[in-house]
Amino acid sequence: MSSITLIADSGATKAEWCLLKGKKKKIIFTQGISPYLMTTEQISKLLQKELKPKLKKEVVSQIFFYGTGCSNPENVKHVKLALKEVFPSAKKIVVDSDLMGAAKALCGHDKGVACILGTGSNSCYFNGKRIVKNSPGLGYVLGDEGSGAFLGRKVIQHFLYNTFDEDLMERFNATYNTNRLEILDNVYRQPLPNRYMASFALFLTENRGHYMIENIIEDSLNEFFFNHLYKYRESWLYPIHFTGGVAYAFRDVVSELCSTYELQLGKILKNPMEGLIEYHS
Repeated sequence: MSSITLIADSGATKAEWCLLKGKKKKIIFTQGISPYLMTTEQISKLLQKELKPKLKKEVVSQIFFYGTGCSNPENVKHVKLALKEVFPSAKKIVVDSDLMGAAKALCGHDKGVACILGTGSNSCYFNGKRIVKNSPGLGYVLGDEGSGAFLGRKVIQHFLYNTFDEDLMERFNATYNTNRLEILDNVYRQPLPNRYMASFALFLTENRGHYMIENIIEDSLNEFFFNHLYKYRESWLYPIHFTGGVAYAFRDVVSELCSTYELQLGKILKNPMEGLIEYHS
């Protein structure tokens, strides 16, 4: 009987799961798991309700879970307990950070620099087995350069400061139909302001070609390169790989910046799952 593997790539918003059974694979989506915001019991309930029914009666023998907040040992314990409770048949349960998931998906068993450019941003140097260096992630208030939240914040600023030209102001108003008070309330008073700001990054994707839009994209991604990739000596020795919605949407700019900085561009994946399936197969 072939062993059944369950792989998870989880953010705070959504989680992607893959059930691997020999050559067959089944992809399932659930709500994201954020151990900073959820108790063991809440995680367990979510898995019982959203994941378990979709797996039918499959007996899972090993689980590899990569998720947000899972570089913290206390959080790892919560997630592991919940997985053990829901999948008592699993003899092996590995819980690790989303950055480790990205590194394995992008670099495989080779050395390289792995970058996440999604709602947030992060990067590391991976030596083929473990993460050796990690540029400090300061979150969306102080850092997250090149992320969706960072790009979205620039869009909001250009709108509120009236920096956009007439054409872009009209397009922005037609797309969002919002105002200063509503934006400030969402950013300073409502939960998950990083996700709210990241939602405005779509305006950049939809209006490519306008010089102001191109400037925002290039400047924001350049800040990621300068503040993070520039700090690793290894950036000039090994390929630089990227994953995440922002990296994928603006892969032309990412590629150009790699040329400018004389760095070797590796893979650009929309999400890590395809790489993780390859890694664990």
